[in-house]
Amino acid sequence: MRALEIHGVGDLRLVDRPVPAPAAGQVQIAIEWGGICGSDIAYWRHGISGTAVMSHPFVLGHEVSGRVLRLGADVDALSVGQPVTVHPARTTGPLPERLAGRDNLHPQLTYLGSAAQEPHTDGGFAEVLTVGAEQVVALPEGLDTRRAVLAEPLGVAIHAVRRAGEVEGAHVLVAGCGPVGLLVILAARAAGAARITAVDLAGPARERALAVGADEALGSAEGMAESITVAFEASGAPASLDAIFRSITRASVVVQVGNLPPSPVSVTLGPVVSKEIDYRGTYRFVSEIEDAVQLLAATDLADHVISHVHDLEDAPAAFETQVSDPTSSKVVLRIS
Repeated sequence: MRALEIHGVGDLRLVDRPVPAPAAGQVQIAIEWGGICGSDIAYWRHGISGTAVMSHPFVLGHEVSGRVLRLGADVDALSVGQPVTVHPARTTGPLPERLAGRDNLHPQLTYLGSAAQEPHTDGGFAEVLTVGAEQVVALPEGLDTRRAVLAEPLGVAIHAVRRAGEVEGAHVLVAGCGPVGLLVILAARAAGAARITAVDLAGPARERALAVGADEALGSAEGMAESITVAFEASGAPASLDAIFRSITRASVVVQVGNLPPSPVSVTLGPVVSKEIDYRGTYRFVSEIEDAVQLLAATDLADHVISHVHDLEDAPAAFETQVSDPTSSKVVLRIS
């Protein structure tokens, strides 16, 4: 099978790998689509994603969809040819009691396409992916595999919205309209947000925000409406977070969705105290990918998130498009 390995900074290689038979309890998937994520870009540009440092080649990709190819022994809940997506995380050992219900924070967790563990965990940018049956999420009727490639990032967005608490009837701000920010708009609307204001410096991103359901799209969070009581910072830019803290009204909730730099940043924190702002982090998701496929089946608005499609053999161009094309949003690899 063909697989896309990262060998170093800027060094993507399409290699041939063997396809072993699935073991008991495993499912083999013929991957059709793979979405390029910020972590894939980070490994490609820097050899590092967050605190995970690449030390040897591995296969990238954790946003994937396709069809069941083969079933290992003792797997009877799925069928060959069935369209599916994949939960990228696996955990080992018991979850500490204080983290009950928060498997995304498990101390022993591996993620597809990640260098966080040794050996690194191969991802899904390959023609065939073998995973545990418990990781496979069947697609509901009416959801094609192309749109389903957004299930993993939409799971991230749904988890972020739930971290905010009650959003039904609220006026919500989403700052940063990259792929995850756009999906936060979709998730917030599904959760009952009455009005959604999107913020992004880039005109194409603001246009996409309106296309997926935002009521208005602005160039700055400065001087935001006092009716906004829930904000999602999805850009990872300290200046964006600073503007939110200074402009949002009292007793509001701010959820940090975008990854902030690993180094110290300059943000005005005084308003967190004087306004009693609840500032909350959000990390990946637990089981929200199952809700994500249902939402994707119910609306075609998420199609606006996908901006470019490249064949697997054109992966270097796809990665370049993701970082250099001002009109890009989610860039997707057509794998088979």
